[in-house]
Amino acid sequence: MKIRALMFMIAAALAVSASGCSSNSTYIRGTRVDDTTENRTIIGVVERYRLAVERKDAPALMKMAAKSYWEDGGTPTGADDYGYDGLREVLVGRFQRADDIRYSMKYVKVRRQGQRAYVEVVIDASYTVTTSQGEQRMDQRDQNQLILEWDGEHWMFVSGM
Repeated sequence: MKIRALMFMIAAALAVSASGCSSNSTYIRGTRVDDTTENRTIIGVVERYRLAVERKDAPALMKMAAKSYWEDGGTPTGADDYGYDGLREVLVGRFQRADDIRYSMKYVKVRRQGQRAYVEVVIDASYTVTTSQGEQRMDQRDQNQLILEWDGEHWMFVSGM
């Protein structure tokens, strides 16, 4: 009898803990982002961006960028800041030097404020570049905030690409 009671208690505890784990259905799978239609749509746009980076598809990336795109390089002089036209040059320049791009993202948070969406990600990327010493595999891990704006029809990137 004691063994059956103990087995019942273990089974009940496992059932409760298993149901507790499945309650995470409020998050998009593999993230800590609330599972809403809007968040799924926004992450879908960012995923198309991520895949275009892996394909080195600068024209597709430019179609995802708003004409008001602006990148602040973070330096006080502003010499490394650029807008929509500068983005094209940056993308083409980087893609000419890189091969075998692997670009993955962990979605940390999606926040809406008015017509803008702020997507916090952790990027894990690797790529091959040819240097004077030959081919080298480079690895990068970084946190980034992608800012998208709703233009009435589409989510467009205004910063962070």
